[in-house]
Amino acid sequence: MSRLALKLPGLDLKNPIMPASGCFGFGEEFAELYDLSLLGGVIAKAVTLDERVGNPLPRVCETSSGMLNAIGLKNPGFEEIVREKYPFLSQFDTAIIANVAGSSEDEYVEICKRLSDNEMIDAIELNISCPNVDQGGMAFGTDPIVAARLTAKVKAVCTKPIYVKLTPNVSDIVEIAKAVEEAGADGISMINTLTAMRIDLHTRKPILGNKTGGLSGAAIFPLAIRMIYEVSRNVKIPIIGMGGVSSADDALEMIMAGASAVAVGTANLYDPYICPKIIEDLPKRMDELGIESIESLIKGGKHD
Repeated sequence: MSRLALKLPGLDLKNPIMPASGCFGFGEEFAELYDLSLLGGVIAKAVTLDERVGNPLPRVCETSSGMLNAIGLKNPGFEEIVREKYPFLSQFDTAIIANVAGSSEDEYVEICKRLSDNEMIDAIELNISCPNVDQGGMAFGTDPIVAARLTAKVKAVCTKPIYVKLTPNVSDIVEIAKAVEEAGADGISMINTLTAMRIDLHTRKPILGNKTGGLSGAAIFPLAIRMIYEVSRNVKIPIIGMGGVSSADDALEMIMAGASAVAVGTANLYDPYICPKIIEDLPKRMDELGIESIESLIKGGKHD
């Protein structure tokens, strides 16, 4: 096994780096720049049963050391994604994780049930944490009872490994993590964006059409490290870490905090080659830091 390789429930990864959902679309544009088979995996853009047109414009706002976005889960809907988007990704030698969103428990359950036997998908990221939609995400992800109930319902109808995506917009993220683990989650992905806002000085109104948006990028990296550190020491299931990663050092730090794999989000927007760059840089930095393999780092990551 390569020193970068690792195995997680449903995922045989050649390396721990993958683009996060929402900042990579379904990979078409990036595939024109580099071979997506270089990636450990791809977390696809969110899928809902029906087409979502997204939030009102503007949807993106640059801010210090990061950005705000309020896309609103814009996507063409389940049928088109399964017919056109997943087949495109499946031509590459990389793991594919479907990000599933919904505005009701029934919608989540129905999508996961339909994906259960889909051979193009290796695992599901259950998006209970998106802060940009009036219905669904936030409510599910902030209540441990609701989060656990939804996780259990999805596990009952789906054979794919379920990675529950946690929101940082809670008072106790460990409580949510433990609840979904007990409900049968195979893994956790964290953290999603933090709810934030910017004001236009000229109009004196919020810049985003949705008023609030999700803060991502380097600004949230230390918070992601702290939350991953805390959660990893209270659950036994693996964590796909994310939140402000933009270098090999960031990825290694996140694994040291307790993650097993690392998803890169916002950095893809200002450097579309960031994922292959991180993958290329990892062995050199591992040599310099005396790290034998990613697997060995994961095993030692929870030792304080």
